[in-house]
Amino acid sequence: MSPAPLLPAEHAQERAQPDAPVPDTWVPDREPVLPKTAIVQRTVHRHADILDLVEKEWTISAIARRLGMDRKTVRHFRDTDLAVLIESARHRRTGLLTPFHSYLQARFHNGCTDAGRLFREVRERGFGGTVQTVRRYVATLRDGTARPAPAPIPSPRAITSWIMRRRESSSEDDEVRLGEVCRACPDIARAHKVAQQFTALVRDRTGHLLLDWISDVERDAPQPIRGFARFMKFDIDAVTAGLTLQYSSGVVEGHVNRIKTIKRQMYGRASFHVLRARILIQP
Repeated sequence: MSPAPLLPAEHAQERAQPDAPVPDTWVPDREPVLPKTAIVQRTVHRHADILDLVEKEWTISAIARRLGMDRKTVRHFRDTDLAVLIESARHRRTGLLTPFHSYLQARFHNGCTDAGRLFREVRERGFGGTVQTVRRYVATLRDGTARPAPAPIPSPRAITSWIMRRRESSSEDDEVRLGEVCRACPDIARAHKVAQQFTALVRDRTGHLLLDWISDVERDAPQPIRGFARFMKFDIDAVTAGLTLQYSSGVVEGHVNRIKTIKRQMYGRASFHVLRARILIQP
């Protein structure tokens, strides 16, 4: 038996019925395909293991001991979404080439555009990534989308040597680089000024100017140097004498170092009487 035909009003009522509600979050038919790289797979496995142990009510310390990870890393994996972790891991992987950007740009602009050859050159210089990473970066150099490589940042040890070295013994290149660092960082510029003044106190034995130097430092100097100056005020007489008189404990410290060296050489192989004899017979 066929159904009764719908009246026009019933047609209108059927058309007016709202569609089925659409959920707020769209769920795809299948999960997105993750890149099959070692670092991504390791991130996925670590995230799953940590969440599994968290559901079992393991503590952060226990999870860190079980997986051989730092507690901060465990908390980061626990509180961060997997997609964010994967993106961060992939970014760190591509960041392996960052220290070699300036070299690659110089070689590329000099005519070497072969990605395979550039990969072999940077690998000899310590690059630990893959040839695909170098090829992707060379492609950005070809189409002009690569960012200019930043100037290399000198190490703290190098900056310290430039500051404390005598002007007459510094090369012209060191003076130029020190000037660039001072212009880039005002704190280093102020530290350079007060360090040169204090070095002059030590070399010229002008300890009577120490209080003036401390006053200048407390007025305008980086915080670590101000703390150093305040610490010297607790024993200002001894520090002033050390910066004025020609006497010092350097000879005593030298003998202490010599005795320690002899003691380490004889440790477990001779008695105290032999050690005493070796110390006393030294010229």
